[in-house]
Amino acid sequence: MDAIENTAGSVPHDETDAPLYRDPRAPVAARVEDLLARMSLDDKIGQMTQAERLEATPEDVTAHRLGSVLSGGGSVPSPNDPVTWADMYDDFQRAALATPLGIPILYGVDAVHGHGNVVGATLFPHNIGLGATRDPALVRDIGAVVAEEVSGTGITWNFAPCLGVVRNPRWGRTYESFGELPELPTAMTSFISGLQGPRVGPRPSVMATAKHFVGDGGTKDGDDQGDTRLAEEELRALHLPPFLAALERGVGSVMISHSSWNGLRLHGHRYLVTEVLKEELGFSGIVVSDWNGLDMIYEADAFGPAEVRAAVNAGIDMVMVPEEWRRFIETLRAEVLAGRVPAARIDDANRRILTRKFEQGLFEHPLTDRAYTGRIGGAEHRALARRAVAASLVVLKNEGGLLPLAPGIDEIFVAGRSAHDIGMQCGGWTVSWQGEPGPVTVGTTILDGIRAAAGPGTTVRYHPDGHGAGPSCKVAVAVVGEEPYAEDEGDRPAGMGLDPVDLDTIARLRAAGVPVVVLLVSGRPLDIAAELPGWDALVACWLPGTEGRGVADVLFGAAAATGRLPVTWMRSADQLPITHGDGQDPLFPYGFGLTYPARP
Repeated sequence: MDAIENTAGSVPHDETDAPLYRDPRAPVAARVEDLLARMSLDDKIGQMTQAERLEATPEDVTAHRLGSVLSGGGSVPSPNDPVTWADMYDDFQRAALATPLGIPILYGVDAVHGHGNVVGATLFPHNIGLGATRDPALVRDIGAVVAEEVSGTGITWNFAPCLGVVRNPRWGRTYESFGELPELPTAMTSFISGLQGPRVGPRPSVMATAKHFVGDGGTKDGDDQGDTRLAEEELRALHLPPFLAALERGVGSVMISHSSWNGLRLHGHRYLVTEVLKEELGFSGIVVSDWNGLDMIYEADAFGPAEVRAAVNAGIDMVMVPEEWRRFIETLRAEVLAGRVPAARIDDANRRILTRKFEQGLFEHPLTDRAYTGRIGGAEHRALARRAVAASLVVLKNEGGLLPLAPGIDEIFVAGRSAHDIGMQCGGWTVSWQGEPGPVTVGTTILDGIRAAAGPGTTVRYHPDGHGAGPSCKVAVAVVGEEPYAEDEGDRPAGMGLDPVDLDTIARLRAAGVPVVVLLVSGRPLDIAAELPGWDALVACWLPGTEGRGVADVLFGAAAATGRLPVTWMRSADQLPITHGDGQDPLFPYGFGLTYPARP
């Protein structure tokens, strides 16, 4: 296998009598047709199959001609470092090149706020924080950095961005949305331009995925994977605009939502997937299913022929079947041979998949370009993330101009579970799917940032529970909020308030008789109106990622406070759902944010 790779990651081949699809000078469409004519049904079905790396070996990729492999959240090699990721990717890619036609794979990951599965990657604020920046150019630059870091592990397909328009913060994916009005996710499709460049192309261009089509942020009661109950006119007005913008930016793929529209699962919805997305809107890229999306079409425990037939005929091209990919291949083959899935539909899916592979230059340069590997987590990338954190903070209360904190404070007391915890401030999709508290990756905590910003003349004392705060400190900072979660595990159908542990911490600081600044680290607005009168200042920090110094920059005035709410902040959870223009009286309206300039 050593002969496959050269220093540039290209794969040499004999130009004598080489087939047209091997000629990089030929038009992509001609290369696709030439290759398609050489493919068997098994080749074509393999190309439509996406397996999880934990459930498929490189040998499986070769034997079954798999078109794609993915790493789900927390599916990582050991050791979990960039070089091992690149080696793993190259092993899978070499296996694909060993098939008779040598068709490379697409490898997919959820790099939703940076290359989150990889320890040491730069992690940015989750989308809700980026929505608060109101800065599409910044988000475009973030997309370009994510592309470089993903490229450094060889990978060329990112299942991001989420373009859901969140209408109820009980939804466990609220933090993956840029905001509650379509204007914000629409503007932030600039991430796609950063990730892909002007179009899908060779590295460091990484194919983006507009997800989840369509309406996943509008389900009843904010139920993840639930039912969006809207007339078509409302669905188009509220939830379709971000996808229209994504298509205008040339997004390479679209992922279908686990949710339903008026009772019918999107994974089997031919009208929306084929008639609207592909035909009416002219989308020519790859439509990919979500994780085990087939299983949910008819609410079965596992997919069968009916689900496979419904999904593929609805217009899904690449089917994410993480564990049961062998059964999917067998089932789809039987459906095609029986005439229940047209051969033309199989060819259409393959044209879309192969087109993207040719556009990415994978036939010429399939292996990792190691020039990008060393850039993962680099200082330049982290500086951008720090700037994004500062821009994402929203100052919601500032009694007496307490913020920014005055220079030369003798003593600051810091408390709270989220003050010195990278896992808490990064949230879900961080090394593992759900995320977890603790030192899960490399970065700077909010406490680290406060200590650095306070300077040598200030004593910064810290206790996670607030014990020991007294009148000697001039100000107390409570860093509190939500523990990490992702998707339906984060749904909050009941209470939306702070954890009692956090409330107790804040109470101890208030008992010290000093001004209290609350830094709220959360993926959504929380029900805090009853407690707010006792706080002197409140800052929504969202889920800032690995660069906690960005929080301290705003806290001490090294950066201006400029963020504005991307969602309406409830006065009480009883108001939910509450959104801009619905006539309810919020605690803080959409677009609210107190400001102050940076110190000279």
